[in-house]
Amino acid sequence: MAQVLLPQEEYNQLIEQLGDPGLISDWEKFEELNKRKSYLEKIIEKEAEIKDTNNKIEENRLIAISEEDPELMSLAEIETQQLKTQKEILERELKELIESESKPAGPAAIVVEIRAGAGGQESALFAADLYRMYSRFAQTNDWKQKILDKNQTEIGGYKEIIFEIKGKSAWETMKHEGGVHRIQRIPETEKNGRIHTSTATVAVLPKPKKSEFSIRPDELRIDFCRSSGPGGQFVNKRESAVRITHIPTGLAVFSQTERNQLQNRENAMSLLEYRLQEKKQADDEASLGGARKEQIGGAMRCEKIRTYNVPQDRVTDHRVKKSWHNIEKIFGGDIAAITQTLQEELEKPQE
Repeated sequence: MAQVLLPQEEYNQLIEQLGDPGLISDWEKFEELNKRKSYLEKIIEKEAEIKDTNNKIEENRLIAISEEDPELMSLAEIETQQLKTQKEILERELKELIESESKPAGPAAIVVEIRAGAGGQESALFAADLYRMYSRFAQTNDWKQKILDKNQTEIGGYKEIIFEIKGKSAWETMKHEGGVHRIQRIPETEKNGRIHTSTATVAVLPKPKKSEFSIRPDELRIDFCRSSGPGGQFVNKRESAVRITHIPTGLAVFSQTERNQLQNRENAMSLLEYRLQEKKQADDEASLGGARKEQIGGAMRCEKIRTYNVPQDRVTDHRVKKSWHNIEKIFGGDIAAITQTLQEELEKPQE
């Protein structure tokens, strides 16, 4: 039977492991150990608070039985009651921390795909608005983000943009954002002041772990070419864009978001891993491919989960039949109230 270590003992062992210089070459293991270290620190800190509270309760007990001054005895008794209430709260928090360990952990990172739907150039501009909204929301949550691929229009919209978000609770917070988003507004190019309706699709999917599958170097064909599209002086000046083809499946990915080959190659490999995992799960009927199809539908105006009505300054999520105002702030990344409401309403236990 494996020995069960006390939190402090396990913490001391983790500190030794994290001090191993060889660990730097295994980033996934380093992150796993560091995450466990942070969790144990919370446990140890909570246990120390409970111990300190118990000591204060005992000190007050001794005062109450030895002190002859009625006023001091009364004060000690009042403080003891407050300390006992505090102790109950701390013990409840410790119990929740310990129980949280048994809950399945969400994915460490997610991949978000935003694509222009119905509405032409206005749809691409809407896709750019959604990207900025999620990007700023990620910043407020201290999540790391990285663009993996994008197809930008001449006027600043996106036909497609794929980016990675990594951070605590990113999946739990963002998983209900997948679906068809609809906007109603007067485009800047509209001369007659008519309100147009456009759509963009959002898919939010877990980023696969590298340990879930392996890619052999001899299975890849890597081609380099010059970047194209909007991008200023660096476009078409050097062969920085990367295309990687997975020979066994025929899957090909392309990245030109960065200015050098190495960074674009890393992005392309992340895209390929994601596409291969998606294909594997779809082939195994594990529903990842189906999850995207379910989320984005046919990108038609009627298949909507949320409407952004600019003239009425209102955002409505049709799944929970609730609305929020101040679209400017929402497009500025202030969507915590929306994501929290979706978590509460869509994840209610079935009665």
